[in-house]
Amino acid sequence: MSDAAALLQLQHAVESGRRGPEARTSTDLAKVREKAQEFEALFLSQMLQPMFADIRAEEPFGGGPSEEIWRSMLVDEYGKGIARAGGIGIADRVMGEMLRAQEAR
Repeated sequence: MSDAAALLQLQHAVESGRRGPEARTSTDLAKVREKAQEFEALFLSQMLQPMFADIRAEEPFGGGPSEEIWRSMLVDEYGKGIARAGGIGIADRVMGEMLRAQEAR
């Protein structure tokens, strides 16, 4: 299971008041923060994808499947960059929920 899927599963478990099967105790706050930031980066890149969907590259160098792959990777890096620069607060909330879920255990 990917880290993002595990975080989503944990969030749903916390919201419904039950323990998540993927919730593991971690005393390393830096690691918890890193995972929360990865989640925010994934969320941001998914939200940014539609902004770039209709932009077409000009000839003779643009277009094709490789352009689509490159653009997808570029948008993923935009999401990571925004999250590293402080993001929009999602990582803080996710980290709080992760720590709250660990405390409940």
